[in-house]
Formats: sequence, C-alpha cells, structure tokens
Amino acid sequence: MLSSRTRLIRGMVRIRTVEEVLADYYRDEQEMRTPTHFSIGQEATAVGVCAVTTPRDWVYSGHRSHAPYLAKGGDLEALVAELYGKEAGCSRGRGGSMHVMDQAAGFAGSAAILGEMIAAAVGAGWAFARAGERRVALTYFGEGAADEGVFFESLNFAAVHRVPVVFVCENNQYSISSPLGVRHAPGTSVRGRAEACGVRSLAVDGNDVFGVRDAARDAVEHARDGRGPVLLELATYRWRAHVGPGLDHDHGYRSQEEIESWMAGCPIVRAAGAVRDETPGIDALVESWRAEFRREVHAAVDRAKALPFPDTAGLLSGAYLPAAR
Repeated sequence: MLSSRTRLIRGMVRIRTVEEVLADYYRDEQEMRTPTHFSIGQEATAVGVCAVTTPRDWVYSGHRSHAPYLAKGGDLEALVAELYGKEAGCSRGRGGSMHVMDQAAGFAGSAAILGEMIAAAVGAGWAFARAGERRVALTYFGEGAADEGVFFESLNFAAVHRVPVVFVCENNQYSISSPLGVRHAPGTSVRGRAEACGVRSLAVDGNDVFGVRDAARDAVEHARDGRGPVLLELATYRWRAHVGPGLDHDHGYRSQEEIESWMAGCPIVRAAGAVRDETPGIDALVESWRAEFRREVHAAVDRAKALPFPDTAGLLSGAYLPAAR
C-alpha cells in the first residue's frame, strides 16, 4: 500500500504524463479543435490542494483546467472525449478544454473568462453556509486574474459573510507574456491584496506538493469550521506556452535559462527526493507509473476518436432561450 506522500507523487506523475501525451497528439494530429492550456510543471498545486477535499467540496477553475479536474477525481476518458469534441465528453463535447465539469467528482466547472469562476465559487460557498452544510468551495486562478475587479469584490464579499471558500492562486509569474513586475507595484503581492480585504492568506512554495497539501488542509479546515475564507498564493511555473502544446522560449518574454532554472525544481523530482529514504524504490515506481499512465491515456484517445460527435439536433440543449413574446 502506498503512503499518503507517495500517493501525491503518483497523482502528479499521472497528470504530467496525461498532459504530455495529449500535447503530442494535439501538436501532431490537429484533431483537437479547442485551445488548450497545459499545467505541465504546475502539478503540485492541483494535487496538493485537491488531496484534502471531499467529493462534496466543489472546485472551480479558470482556463488551465485539466490538472485540477483530474486531481479532483474527474474522469480521464470524459476529459479526452471533451477535447475531441465528442458527445461522451464531460461537457458533452460543447465546452472543450476550458469548460470542463464533473459535479459527481466535485469539479463544479471551469471557464475561460478571466476571474469568472472566482465569483461562482464564492456564491457556491455562501449557498453551502446558508444551507448549514459543512462544505467548502475552492477556486483556482492565476495571478493575472488577481488584477480583475471581480477578484477584489469576491474577496470583500467572502470576508464580510465569512464564506467557506478557499482562493487558490497559482502564481506562475506571467499573465500570458506579462511578468509580475510590469503589473504589480513593488513590494505588493496577491497575498497582500487578500489580507487588505480581511482574508486570511498564506504564501506557499507551489512546487512543494507536501507543503501545498499541509497549507491546503489548514485552509480547508479553517473555512469548513465557519471561520471565514482563506487565500493560498502558490508560487509555481508553467513549462509550456501560455496556450497550446509548444515551448515559447523564443517568444522574447522569458529566456531558456529561466525556464530551465524552474524545471530544475520539478515538483515530481523534488517530492521523489524527499521520500527516497522511506521509499527507496520511488524512482522505479515513478517510471512504472509513467508507463501505466501512457497506456491509459493512449487507450482513452483511441476510444475518444471512435465516439460520435454531438447531434446537431441538440445544438441548443442546455442553452438559455428567452421565452417568445
């Protein structure tokens, strides 16, 4: 039986492997007709936080949704089918990479509008509290979304009403290609913005899955006990381009040296090193998991390709249509 720390590593390896394989399919075959935002390099933020949630806790995400979706227990085959636009997809082939959901797993949804799901999570958390339910809403977003007005409005509302919500800021240093230094005043932080609104805040090394897990446990318990919202600012880094499967060291906004310096702190390698004494065979385990998950995602792709696309007769199913006058 795997230890709790080793299970976290396994979860990161699964997400990394799935996304790397999907990125190759995306680039080489051009059959996924949806923009994709990969979390390669950021796996610890998804796995560490979701590890301390229950299926009844709801997670919301922005456009970089695959990792939290899988970490929360979302169905891989449904995710792959969604990327291929198939009816069996988790959003019935209508949402694509940025609009995935699986309420049975507690993944309430994701959206491409910057900061949109921050407010949705606060609303869900407030509903939980008003119904007397010991449930927590969590929302993933990048530090770019912390520049949006809805972020401040949501923080203030959550603080005033002691909403059981955990704000998870994946601070990967860039809003598309704009570094923090050109957007945030010197000496300020996302954590500081939350504290100014009266929200308890923690800054955590987002590439340390064990540290993320411990901070998230504290935050979720704090919110669940009715003591108000918490913000986690998790410092991490995406290895691939903002959108799409490629690398972007030649785009002029960050250097190959910078990327390699963050890759040297790979969350999977770090975590494996930390458990090597208690689990001497961890390196062999990681390699066996990579092989296992490659088989899993290749099989999911094969099945997705054979599935039908949505019928055009149901094109407006689920859409809001105003009543005829």
